[in-house]
Amino acid sequence: MEGPAVDIPPADPATGTFVAHRNLLFTVAYEMLGSAADAEDVLQETWLRWVKVDLAQVSDVGSWLPEPLLTTPDVADDVALAESMSMALMLVLETLAPTERAVFVLHEGFDVNYDEIAAALDKTTSAVRHVDARRPRQVVPASLTREALHSLRHAIETGDLQGLLDVLAPDVVLVADGGGIKQAALRPVIGADKVARMFVGGISKVDSILTAEPTVVNGNPSLVLRLDGQLDGVLAVRVEDTRITGLYYVRNPEKLTRVESATALTLR
Repeated sequence: MEGPAVDIPPADPATGTFVAHRNLLFTVAYEMLGSAADAEDVLQETWLRWVKVDLAQVSDVGSWLPEPLLTTPDVADDVALAESMSMALMLVLETLAPTERAVFVLHEGFDVNYDEIAAALDKTTSAVRHVDARRPRQVVPASLTREALHSLRHAIETGDLQGLLDVLAPDVVLVADGGGIKQAALRPVIGADKVARMFVGGISKVDSILTAEPTVVNGNPSLVLRLDGQLDGVLAVRVEDTRITGLYYVRNPEKLTRVESATALTLR
């Protein structure tokens, strides 16, 4: 779909970038709003904001992770609730199209069966079932996650590289979110050796004391990491069998405002 003309001044770097992506921006705005006129207004507002941006300050802020919520310990024992709130699943949901998210919410949140969802969305049952295939397949008991976190915590605090390698799966993936405010890996880090060395040589700094406190975040056992007593980030994990296969590290301070007091959660 070709977007409408937008009143923009003569060419400059900001204009060139905007023009190159104008049709895409209009398409996205139209699909979200369902109104060409509203999409045009959004496009014009986008331009007015974009032209004021210092392009030298624009950079890739890296991966996205959901805002961590401190939850009460008992939430971790509610398997369905803990799974639905996990970092791993919420990261998957972020990659879903709006219709796919609707399928997940209807099925998981309201217990609507796939046949009914398919009819409501005018899709085939097989088409809506594929959303379920995207979710993490193995749900382990909270006790097993705590056990893995205990080993991870000891290895992080002592700088034990071998200890980290022992608790991490060979193909472990670390996703970090610094929000462009704090340093974080711009892309997922894959592999036990790379992830372990990042913790030992990167997050843990010379002349700094790194501590890891057990907590429950998003209904799942997690760690709060502090450098010299100051909050550095929240580390959530995904465990399969007895090893950690996923690490989700939120360092963005704007997403760490809900880790000091617990948020009440319920699935129904």
